[in-house]
Amino acid sequence: HIGGPPCQGFSTAGMRFWDDPRNGLLKHYVNALAILRPKWFIMENVEGLLTAKGGIYVYEAARAFIKLGYSIRIDKIYAQEYGIPQRRKRTLVIGNRLGMEFNLPEPLVHVHGRIFKNADVTLRHTIGELPNPTLDKSCPVSYNGKSKHEWEEQLRDGNKKLYDHFTPKIEGVQLDRIKNLKPGQSMKDLPESLHHESFKRRAYRRVMDGMPPERRGGAPSGIKRLIFDEPSLTITGAAVREFIHPKYNRPLTLRECARIQTFPDWFRFQGNTSEKIKQIGNAIPPLLAEIFAVHLQVNYGFRETTHSSPSRLFAHTLTKATAMSPALTKTDNMLQGLYKRKNPQLSLFG
Repeated sequence: HIGGPPCQGFSTAGMRFWDDPRNGLLKHYVNALAILRPKWFIMENVEGLLTAKGGIYVYEAARAFIKLGYSIRIDKIYAQEYGIPQRRKRTLVIGNRLGMEFNLPEPLVHVHGRIFKNADVTLRHTIGELPNPTLDKSCPVSYNGKSKHEWEEQLRDGNKKLYDHFTPKIEGVQLDRIKNLKPGQSMKDLPESLHHESFKRRAYRRVMDGMPPERRGGAPSGIKRLIFDEPSLTITGAAVREFIHPKYNRPLTLRECARIQTFPDWFRFQGNTSEKIKQIGNAIPPLLAEIFAVHLQVNYGFRETTHSSPSRLFAHTLTKATAMSPALTKTDNMLQGLYKRKNPQLSLFG
């Protein structure tokens, strides 16, 4: 079972965690595990899950999984290390009802610092061979001949026509902004006369109170032109508005975002443009999910009988760095307490 219930912001002061309606999606996920009783589950979420609500979110989630009889581990992983063509950091909670300790799949590469910019699979490999997009969102596009790269071949996967490979007409000041962006540059690198009003407001508020704009929500960089020979930045629900093609003066298309997320070209998304990019950005990259699922199946199995070992938290990795931030340290201290509390006999949401 693979899923990713969103973290819904901060709890109301004084309200018990599981009584807060904003934690309902996590509660539904826990209830789904209680009903389906899969031998294994993988819960994926944003990196910020590790510090959300002062660490309470991931702590309470871990307690609930343990009460359901799962042995779990919690890890921050870097999707780029597994061949995903984007710098995507995510939190994984993986558990089994077999009473087994287990390891994560070995990364294909180890990334840190500037090495994050290097990859075997880059944006050029991923979207460089795509034909020009159409202006008509209902019109499919034909490929430009045979694929020249193994990764391109894998993404096509026998498909004949490209859907969702369209772009809106770009003109006026929006086009001026995009034309003035070099690869790797963002709104802050443009002349002030081209700054978007929302970007100006965020910049002004930071000057006034010192709070970084990313703490307020929304993209701190506005628009940003990507770099062909590097992995993409993280694909989110805002990617088709904010990420500019490395070569052409337009935002990424839905299909380009889907490819960066490793969706094969035959996969069709449902709904309007806003709903489709949300489906793409919120998804676990299919290739990443496959790598982890196959690893667990091959090395640990899905059908073995449950062992008698107590359910527990047996490992967690919150960062690759040698030192932790105060926020991560707080979460780490909370999780350390779970190692001393094996299989707590409490009600599920107690």
